[in-house]
Amino acid sequence: MTAKSLQDVLNGVDNIPDFLRNQQAGPNAYPGVPGEFSNWRDEQIAWQQTCVLFNQSYHMVDLLVEGPDALAMLSSLGINSFKGFQVDRAKQFVPVSHSGHVIGDVILFYLAENTFNMVGRAPTIEWVEFHAATGGWDVRVARDERTAVRPDPQNRKSYRYQIQGPNAMKLMEKALGETPPDLKFFHMTHLTIGGRTVRALRHGMAGQPGFELFGPWEEKDEVHAALVEAGADFGLKLVGGRTYSSNTLESGWIPSPLPAVYTGEEMRPYREWLPATSYEGKASLGGSFYSDNIEDYYLTPWDLGYGPFVKFDHDFIGKEALEKKQAGPHRKKVTLALESEDVIRVMSSQFQKGDRAKFFEFPSAVYTMHQFDRVLGAGGKDVGLSTWVGYSANEGRGLTLAMLDEEHAKPGTQVTLLWGEENGGSRKPTVERHVQTEIRATVSPAPYSEVARDAYADSWRTRQFG
Repeated sequence: MTAKSLQDVLNGVDNIPDFLRNQQAGPNAYPGVPGEFSNWRDEQIAWQQTCVLFNQSYHMVDLLVEGPDALAMLSSLGINSFKGFQVDRAKQFVPVSHSGHVIGDVILFYLAENTFNMVGRAPTIEWVEFHAATGGWDVRVARDERTAVRPDPQNRKSYRYQIQGPNAMKLMEKALGETPPDLKFFHMTHLTIGGRTVRALRHGMAGQPGFELFGPWEEKDEVHAALVEAGADFGLKLVGGRTYSSNTLESGWIPSPLPAVYTGEEMRPYREWLPATSYEGKASLGGSFYSDNIEDYYLTPWDLGYGPFVKFDHDFIGKEALEKKQAGPHRKKVTLALESEDVIRVMSSQFQKGDRAKFFEFPSAVYTMHQFDRVLGAGGKDVGLSTWVGYSANEGRGLTLAMLDEEHAKPGTQVTLLWGEENGGSRKPTVERHVQTEIRATVSPAPYSEVARDAYADSWRTRQFG
């Protein structure tokens, strides 16, 4: 019998980590734009030195949530406080399972009274859809699916662009014909660009000030052309799909927690509601970390640096579990600066016959949807997990985003990244036969970029989203 739900799929699985580890899906795709418009090195450098245009119109799911109970329903699902949240604001929305483990995160836009838009990866969107359908709330939801899995990829409801970098405000001034409004982070307004009314969010994705711009799909070309024309004098670079995912190495956001939905009786109704073809049903695991227990891959808000978001001033799913976890211990999010000599050794192994290390792709070396690599301390002891790995042309070195036990998370601490999978690798098409190897690393702050750390992380990832 063909599996209809995620629970049906799991009923036929003896070992969930093995099942996910050998899924055929590679890393999350960034469709709709070329891999590179110029070259990924210049595209990376532009977000720190001039300015860039990210075209985010294709790879994320949008969910419209509206109705008298919309705010109450969202508050019941998010760890964030909704006190003071109002129209023309946005926040990072983070739900957890009944056990207090992260399902995902999205950006939540408060568009109008009783009207919200959620933008991001599918797991959080699906969790909200489930509760809208089954929770007895007076709400309506409408899903605008990402390009990769829709039958009409060139017919979405909205475009979504970001202008980022030190010249972003100069570009915006030229495009607007006036000084851009002085908005606080994650506040919104309406602007006119290319003769079209555009909704604008004050943002800073690459560690520099900028705007996220969105509007009706049929107006995307006029707005895009106006932005490109305005950016001609300010070093604007269009960013391709190959480059896009690497910006998180500098900004410090861990984009891909495994949805904590595969176990737990309280989560069973959700697994029975989720289609077998859902994100969770097709997700893949990879990396040097391996456990037979899928719950060892679940992450808490503190693992991801979301501790400041957790507010117990409202009732929400997972509240009781998080109250018990609050005292710790907690792993701490850090950046690992990889030893260049070791990265070069990994790369040079490709130029020999016989044993080779796992190929290290530039600029993003992530080769699965959810990558977990072991981080080792003295004596080979496991001290944490690396979740995102790649190379920054701005910093001139390999970086990973990791979560370490607190005693090993002090900047300057020397650790080791175990690179590659055991026993020659899993059966994913993105995994060639290889041998594991060690890469030395130095614990560093997250964000790693000095600009992002000083001008962006506190206000964007903490103060505005609590």
